[in-house]
Amino acid sequence: MGRYGRKPRGKVLDGWLIVDKPTATGSTDVVNKLKRAFDAQKCGHGGTLDPLATGVLPIAFGAATKTVPYVMDGTKTYRFTLKLGEATDTDDSEGQVIETSEARPTDEQIRAALPAFIGDIMQIPPIYSAIKVNGARAYDLARDGQIVELQARPARVDRFELESRPDADTAIFFVQSGKGVYMRSLARDIAKACGTVGHITALRRMRVGPFLEEAAIPLDKLVPTGDMPPPSPDLLLPVTTALADIPALAANAAEIIRLSHGQEISLVEFMGRIPETANPDGDLVRIMAAERLMGLARLETGMVRPERWFAQDE
Repeated sequence: MGRYGRKPRGKVLDGWLIVDKPTATGSTDVVNKLKRAFDAQKCGHGGTLDPLATGVLPIAFGAATKTVPYVMDGTKTYRFTLKLGEATDTDDSEGQVIETSEARPTDEQIRAALPAFIGDIMQIPPIYSAIKVNGARAYDLARDGQIVELQARPARVDRFELESRPDADTAIFFVQSGKGVYMRSLARDIAKACGTVGHITALRRMRVGPFLEEAAIPLDKLVPTGDMPPPSPDLLLPVTTALADIPALAANAAEIIRLSHGQEISLVEFMGRIPETANPDGDLVRIMAAERLMGLARLETGMVRPERWFAQDE
């Protein structure tokens, strides 16, 4: 058999694994370790965590990789520690100090600055990020000593709260955000807004969409060492778990057939069934036949438009 006809190596596994990522480990490293540990054919992650960061890292196996975009769009919560008075080139403690300040804001000054960072905001990502600039990753350009200028991007922050102030140099924050928000940028920018500079020294993610910290399994409990047996595939959650936060829309047999063939249906036909939490101007809904998930559709311009239909084996 030619090389293009080779059977993929590993087992066919479908589902989600919620990992508690340790610090000093990259998200891709976690994926590679778990792919080997489970001897899986296909594996990916649902939202990068910086090496410095700890916490919830959803790992997708097999068919679950098709639902990764919906996980990455979900609500995320974080807690981070900001060191005031020192800015670094990476906006975290792994970088080199590039600026210092003697200014230390009061708690009241910090809380007064927070509202400007809540809602739909524009945010400049850290130069040490995976964003592509002319085809190259920003962090590769920065490491090569090139000057990287990134444009501000839209971001959504729903909550940004000062939780505690252990000392004058330190502030701990809680954040609830949508897709694409950089905590390192929030830390850098809140320090600047308070008349000083700063960087993140600790970062933990507690939630990604429906995946919560309480369900996360420490990586060292999953990667075999010594006489430790390989992890059980029974640890994997169903593929559809990733979609649990998306509002459900009940459909009858005739509607299911039409949607499965790519046909749009007027929202008027679903009056009385449209979930209250679903925004009819662009939100996704889960199309349900009784308790069974059939697919995803988007509510747009008065129509229910099928977006992704799940095959019978998914």
